[in-house]
Amino acid sequence: MGQTSSIQQVFGIDLGGTAIKLGCFDRQGTCDRSLTIPTPQPATPEAVLEALVGAIATLDPDYHCGAIGLGTPGPADAAGRVAKVAINLAGWQNVPLADWLEARTGRPTVLANDANCAGLGEAWLGAGRGIANLIVLTLGTGVGGAVILNGQLFVGHQGAAGELGLITLNPDGPPCNSGNSGSLEQYASVQAIRRRTGLEPDELGRRAAEGDGEAIAFWQVYGRDLGAGLASLLYVLTPEAVIIGGGVSASAPFFFPSMQAELEQRVLPSSRQGLQVLTAQLGNQAGMVGAAQLAWQSLR
Repeated sequence: MGQTSSIQQVFGIDLGGTAIKLGCFDRQGTCDRSLTIPTPQPATPEAVLEALVGAIATLDPDYHCGAIGLGTPGPADAAGRVAKVAINLAGWQNVPLADWLEARTGRPTVLANDANCAGLGEAWLGAGRGIANLIVLTLGTGVGGAVILNGQLFVGHQGAAGELGLITLNPDGPPCNSGNSGSLEQYASVQAIRRRTGLEPDELGRRAAEGDGEAIAFWQVYGRDLGAGLASLLYVLTPEAVIIGGGVSASAPFFFPSMQAELEQRVLPSSRQGLQVLTAQLGNQAGMVGAAQLAWQSLR
C-alpha cells in the first residue's frame, strides 16, 4: 500500500441480501457517484464476487477509487479479510472475500459486519459526528449494534464483538436464534413487536400519533425494556452517546421518554455523565458510508 497517500477516493460497499450499494467517497465523506445493483440470486460467494467486480468496473472505469471497504451481512474476522458467515446469503462459510476482490480489482480491501459499518458511518458523518466513544443500536428485523471507542470500531479479538442485541434481558424470556433466551432482540426487534402486539411498528407509531391509548402504552413498555438493556451496556462501556437507528427508531418520540427514565433509574450518574441519546441520521446509507470510512482507516 505504498501509494496510499495519493489515493483520493475509496469505495464504500454495502452487501445486502437483496441489493448491493456502492459509492465512491473522498476523505471528507463526499460521495460523488453511486450505484445500486440487485444481489444475485442465489447469492453464492462466486456470483456475488462477479457482481461486485462488474459493478466496481462500471462505477469506476478510470480507477479513481484506490481501496475498497465492504460491509457483509454477518461476522467478519478481526483482520477484516474473511466473511465468516453471511446471514441470508447462500453458501457463505469462511469466504476470503477481501483476497478475492484484491486479486480481481488490484485494490486493497477490508471487510466488516454491516451493523458495524452502519455504526462507523453514523460516527463519521451522522449523529455521532465528533463523538469519540459511542454505541449504535439498530432496531430492525433483528437488533444489531456497533461499538466505537476512540473513533475506532471495536471488534474484539475474533472480530465478533458488538452483538449488542444478544445480551440477556430476561433469563426466562423467548428463545433466540443465537441460543440465548430472553435476549434484548426478543424484546426490541420488529419481529418481537409483531409477536407482542400482532402489529407492524409503523402501524403502532401511527396509532400512537393519533392518540391511541393502547399503542402509547405499548411504546412506554418498549422504551422501558430498551432502557433496561441499554443500562447493562452503559455500565460496561460508559459511552458519550447512544445512537438508536433502524426502522423502529421512526417511533422514537413515543419510546424515548420511558427509555430515558429507565436509564436514569438504573444507571449511576457516574456511568452516564453527559450521556447523549440520539436518533441515527443516515438511514439506509449508513452502511455504505461506514464501509468507506473503514477503507480510509485501513489505509492509515
